[in-house]
Amino acid sequence: MEEKAYKTMGSAGVSSLIIGICIIAGAVTSGILLIVHGARLLNNRKNILI
Repeated sequence: MEEKAYKTMGSAGVSSLIIGICIIAGAVTSGILLIVHGARLLNNRKNILI
């Protein structure tokens, strides 16, 4: 009975770790994309006529 509880806790811990890593990777990727696009906008602002 205790062995089943340990296996369940272990699989829950592994899945939480994988989900956390995926969220961190997504946040880093979106942050890099925002910085790159912001730099492009700042670089091309002299070409914009208002």
